Amino acid sequence: MALNLDIIGKKIGPASREYDWKDVVLYALGVGAGFDDLEYVYEARLKVIPSFAATAIYDFFQDFVMGSGVNLAGIVHGEHELVIHRPIPPQGGEITSEGRITHMYDKGEGRGALVIGEVDTYDAEGRKLFTNVATLFARLDGGFGGESAPQVSFEFPDRAPDMEETDRFSADQPLIYRLSGDTFALHVDPDFARMSGFEGPIVHGLCTHGYACRAVIKHLFPGEPERLTRFSNRFSRPIYPGTPITTQIWRMEEGRALFRTLNAETGDVVIDRGVVEWVSAEEAKRRAEGVVRFDGQVAIVTGAGSGLGRVYALELARRGARVVVNDLGGARDGAGSGSACPADAVVREIEEAGGEAVANYDSVATPEGGARIVQTAVERFGRVDILINNAGILRDKSFAKMEREMWEGVLDVHLHGAYYVTRPAFEAMREQGYGRIVMTTSAAGLFGNFGQTNYSAAKMGLVGMMNTLKEEGARYGIKVNTVAPLAWTRLTEDVLPPDFEERLRPEFVAPVVLYLCSEECPVTGRIYNAGAGYFSRAAVVSGRGTWLGDEGEVPTLEEVAARWPRITSLQAAKEYPNANAALMDMLTPKPDIEPEVGEPGEKARPAGMGSVAEVFDRMAEFFQPDRAGGVNMVFQFTISGPGGGEWHAVVEGETCTVASGAHASPTTTLEMSDEDFLKYIGGQLPAMQAYTSGRLKIEGDLMKSQLIERLFKF
Repeated sequence: MALNLDIIGKKIGPASREYDWKDVVLYALGVGAGFDDLEYVYEARLKVIPSFAATAIYDFFQDFVMGSGVNLAGIVHGEHELVIHRPIPPQGGEITSEGRITHMYDKGEGRGALVIGEVDTYDAEGRKLFTNVATLFARLDGGFGGESAPQVSFEFPDRAPDMEETDRFSADQPLIYRLSGDTFALHVDPDFARMSGFEGPIVHGLCTHGYACRAVIKHLFPGEPERLTRFSNRFSRPIYPGTPITTQIWRMEEGRALFRTLNAETGDVVIDRGVVEWVSAEEAKRRAEGVVRFDGQVAIVTGAGSGLGRVYALELARRGARVVVNDLGGARDGAGSGSACPADAVVREIEEAGGEAVANYDSVATPEGGARIVQTAVERFGRVDILINNAGILRDKSFAKMEREMWEGVLDVHLHGAYYVTRPAFEAMREQGYGRIVMTTSAAGLFGNFGQTNYSAAKMGLVGMMNTLKEEGARYGIKVNTVAPLAWTRLTEDVLPPDFEERLRPEFVAPVVLYLCSEECPVTGRIYNAGAGYFSRAAVVSGRGTWLGDEGEVPTLEEVAARWPRITSLQAAKEYPNANAALMDMLTPKPDIEPEVGEPGEKARPAGMGSVAEVFDRMAEFFQPDRAGGVNMVFQFTISGPGGGEWHAVVEGETCTVASGAHASPTTTLEMSDEDFLKYIGGQLPAMQAYTSGRLKIEGDLMKSQLIERLFKF
């Protein structure tokens, strides 16, 4: 099967779950903690081992594997990186995770492929807690013509380790660890393990990962697991329960160390290329208190010489960002040659407060100006993480009096200017795999305002630009959002009543804009109103609508008039993530009243298929001959339980024959219970979940078992 490159960048999830202190303790016991690590296992003084965060990725492994289309027989969890954004609450709570496949790299024919899956996890308030990045090595999928993986150099110091920690897995370690979420039969079922080529069940790779995490904390910042910010490694070899291990640690510069874990009996490296990073106790405390920082990040703010832009620049710098303060220094309507004074004044404010900033005086309204603004950031600070498109002018006139130069002047700054700056910034963000872009729209664009057709058109154009840019940036970790601010600035000071000045200070808008600029921001493609301490979300929605005319016949004007209330109703209106989703929904006939098909969120079984036997009686009906070209194979089904039995399906070219009993030479055999089989057919039990939990056993050609979902549409 060909790899599904279209999956790259598409959101998977969200998946929500709750955990409590018992889950934290159970995980700690699963990675070897005991009386010597009482803070990990005793609720009265409980702290979380940061590698507990890795359990959030179990909900996504099956999506990464099935979505990417890799050969299941050759998949290995090759590397894992964990980034902790804030300490994990030991008391527990609800967490929500969203995943995506960010890259697929080609190592070459016969050398395999790499699938990079990333999962961000947020707490109940929407604050990002941690990120898991899993590298899956698909050893049978190389040579598909994709890009090569970037080369990353790694070398341990040429000296003995600074610290070592020896530990031993208990003989039953996998039985405890699996209760934290990884119930793959390889770690518990001796028969399955032998069938997979091992002497018996092996220790989970992420269990060894947890042992190593405990070890580095013990030696580098004992008793303070909340200081850990990054933990990454490569999985090198499997290891069996009961085996002793040694974790070797090399301290590098402050806040960074390297490590590896060995089989203490053989000296084989089990975990390799380990990197651990941590922060000071003071910084960990700030993170725990939810303080959002931009340390190490570079921000560009256009139109930052006064008003909203000035406030954004000052607050970003106060929170650690290095800022490019762009302002042409022109008049409110864009007239004049400009002045360096406004940008220089803001830079002085930032520097006097202990921050870093550089002024830029280019106009956003030309391609050259936009390129130079971004170039200033790269040359001075080395990167671009944040772009706030804030620059703007006003040239208001009623439409009948709107001259072309008024129209074009406003679009040049607001819409074209956003393009000229965003394009080079987007390229820089794409290369580094991260970015935050904030557009500035207006109530005039969202809802209309007399005398501002030019301004309204430009501002709504930015919403359209965001909607598409969010799609193109998703696979590169770039999030794009839009704010509609209401603030007292030089653009609005003669429009708003004077007594509104204090209530509408720009400082009241800044919090939502900076949140959209932060790593913690969980959303992309959204619009937010902000002003006077009021915040809300705005959205483009589409009504349910109705179908008119008989199939193939053009509806009449009179039919439209007769159903006008239904056409215009926004009852049950919905948002769409992109144009394709909207078009597909529009082209899919919908009855006026949706049929009830069971509990909310539950996919109903196909009609008349309440038993296993009924499924196989009708299986040929669900065969998709147009997808079976060149396929010649036999599926054998062995279903246990009261409603079970033996059936087989023979697929030859574009034909399918289903019969009861065992086939003499099946290509692949699938074993399930009757209850699980019906859940699988009904869409309630994904195949990958069933397989990794041991509820589905496969013998024979593992790869071809994946063809079932392609060849049969139940």
